[in-house]
Amino acid sequence: MRRVNFDLDVLRSFVTGMELGSFAKAADRLGRSTSAVSAQLKKLEEQAGIPIFRKAGRGLALTEGGETMLAYARRLLDLNDEATAAVQGVALEGWVRLGLQEDFGETLLPQMLGRFARAHPKLRIEGRVVRNVELIDRVTSGRLDLALAWSDGTATPYSETIAEVPMRWIGPAEGGTAWEPSGREPLPLAALEAPCLLRKAATDALDRAGIPWRLAFVSPSLGGLWAATAAGLGVTVRTPIGLPASVHALVARENGLPELPSLGLVLHRADRELGPAAARLAAIMLRTVRDAIPGAWHAGRSVEARTIA
Repeated sequence: MRRVNFDLDVLRSFVTGMELGSFAKAADRLGRSTSAVSAQLKKLEEQAGIPIFRKAGRGLALTEGGETMLAYARRLLDLNDEATAAVQGVALEGWVRLGLQEDFGETLLPQMLGRFARAHPKLRIEGRVVRNVELIDRVTSGRLDLALAWSDGTATPYSETIAEVPMRWIGPAEGGTAWEPSGREPLPLAALEAPCLLRKAATDALDRAGIPWRLAFVSPSLGGLWAATAAGLGVTVRTPIGLPASVHALVARENGLPELPSLGLVLHRADRELGPAAARLAAIMLRTVRDAIPGAWHAGRSVEARTIA
């Protein structure tokens, strides 16, 4: 097998185009012409030795080999960027104040902190894991530099939606939902204390479907919610992020439950221009989220055919 050295600039154009859904937009983002990006993509296919793209209606989508190439391209770029940050940012010092939803505390946070610590050993993070309302309040009042929160329609001055995450009905890992769709008993719900975006999404969906329900368990914390769900006291609604082994996502139709919408994931910034430390943490946070929930990004969608000659 011949040894191939992939060009990181080519990989960056490829990844950027797939995430933006357009290689014309990628060219603009990277300061290149569309013809230059097209030439890069042809080079990538030549180096890979397989087709990367296939026709998909009026656009292009990835082949199976292209999907594999995209996953490795992201990993190569992440390692390159981490090495660059570690070398160039080794002298960065100070504090960054970060806020997260409970859903991310046991999953995304360790990965994020690990990446950050390796690249910037002199920087320190002050973290706070709380619910949406407090996160947004702390960002707008300047008590947090960054916050990762679910979208409740509240716009802060410097926020952006970074992903759309599917909501799922969650039941115990062992056993069923303890509810029969054809029975007379209302669906037992386990939920966080109000106000809760996912609780409202659950009750709204049930009401629209004409399914009676009752609050069987209310918890002030996510840990209590997982315990109640695992014990079979009721079903709940969360996202696939951070599910413990004691629960699992249910297939809605198979359990007589209505389909649920997606939920926006928003990165809130305290200022338009972040300091060097906060900017580095924001970049690492975006990569960590992308790796954790790839289905919420645009890797699988088709891109504009006209951008590739």
